[in-house]
Amino acid sequence: MFETLTERLNQVFSELRRHGKLSEKDVDTAMRDVRMALLEADVHYSVVKSFVSNVRQRAIGAEVSRALNPAQQVIKIVNEELIATLGQPESLNLSGPKPHMIMVVGLQGSGKTTTAGKLASQLRKQGERVMLVAADPYRPAAIQQLQTLGANIGVEVFNKPELAPPDLAAMAYIKAQQGGYSVFILDTAGRSQLDDSLMDELKAITKNVTPNEVLLVVDSMIGQEAVNIAQGFRKAVPVTGLVLSKMDGDARGGAAISIRSVTGVPIKFLGVSENMDGLEKFDPNRLSSRILGMGDMIGLIEKAEEELDAQEAAKSAQKMLSGEFTLDDFRDQLRQVRKMGPIGQLMGMLPGNMAGGMMAKVDPKEAEKGFVRIEAIINSMTPDERRKPKILNASRKRRIAAGSGTEVMEVNRLLRQFQEMQRMMKKFKKSGMRGLPGMFG
Repeated sequence: MFETLTERLNQVFSELRRHGKLSEKDVDTAMRDVRMALLEADVHYSVVKSFVSNVRQRAIGAEVSRALNPAQQVIKIVNEELIATLGQPESLNLSGPKPHMIMVVGLQGSGKTTTAGKLASQLRKQGERVMLVAADPYRPAAIQQLQTLGANIGVEVFNKPELAPPDLAAMAYIKAQQGGYSVFILDTAGRSQLDDSLMDELKAITKNVTPNEVLLVVDSMIGQEAVNIAQGFRKAVPVTGLVLSKMDGDARGGAAISIRSVTGVPIKFLGVSENMDGLEKFDPNRLSSRILGMGDMIGLIEKAEEELDAQEAAKSAQKMLSGEFTLDDFRDQLRQVRKMGPIGQLMGMLPGNMAGGMMAKVDPKEAEKGFVRIEAIINSMTPDERRKPKILNASRKRRIAAGSGTEVMEVNRLLRQFQEMQRMMKKFKKSGMRGLPGMFG
């Protein structure tokens, strides 16, 4: 997310840090580079113009000239203006009598159906009783896709393909009311482009049932066109919030920066992966930090708290310190980490000064494959071998390599890494905190 823009902005900031004091000329040079970086990221030109003007005006003012560290002060200003441009977050409106209807709209291929499933999963975890409604009878397999998603997350999918979507929405309301559902999510039809028939159908749905939320799902990878799509939908239906999908595949990120400022519609969620937990609540502070290369440590901690088993983690730590840590435990730890999401996504949440060197050395895709291969190697061992790896002789290693589809040298590398981990833990236990410098020396 935002790799290209983050890299360009960090180059600008690095240049600013070389100056003890910043002249007006230094600021103008920096702002010219910031302007180019934002335009290359496909940020709307009107937003770029306003943003750069605001930053420049503040950067040549007293708050920078009197600062002990002018470069850091400019970065602070950029961060504040970026947060202001992204707009304030707004929560879902689930007020009023139940059931609440959330209507998901968007063009074909924007990720509408997947977003509906993610949202259902998230609301279910929050204690809501959720029903999905398949209101797209036109796209082949749209209904089946929603049914599959519903089955995976344990949410009922209501469907009557013989009914027109406006009539289906009205029946779904009655079904949700009678069934004791607190929320029902309507996955509406899309088109390859904006057209009158699509908009007329959406208008008819909102006449039959008044939605609490109309969420427009926009593919963030289409850049400035996302703004035009949002404006087009707003003319037909009362769009209350935006969901920017495929943020994990967008190296530029211009749509996220532009769309709130131009349309006035708040961003409510970001789609960051295809997984059902890959829907983040929009937070301008955290998003700005990621754009500026400061990472999102809060988001990383939240992921860890949500996905990792605290009791298991404590048990593993105790085993490591007591010298009872086995390859079974090592495999379980890897599984816990992988539950948090793709490695590339997790590393993208680290601050630039932490992730920069790591990312230069590690290809996230290769790291992901490496985890799979390590697990395959451990799974190819017998329970006795996993408990006592010292018994692994040459013939056993050949058998394990063949069974896991790897090479003997990979088996040896894993065993060396595991032995080194055990050695470090013994050293730490023996010397306490005094052993830490030696461990990392």
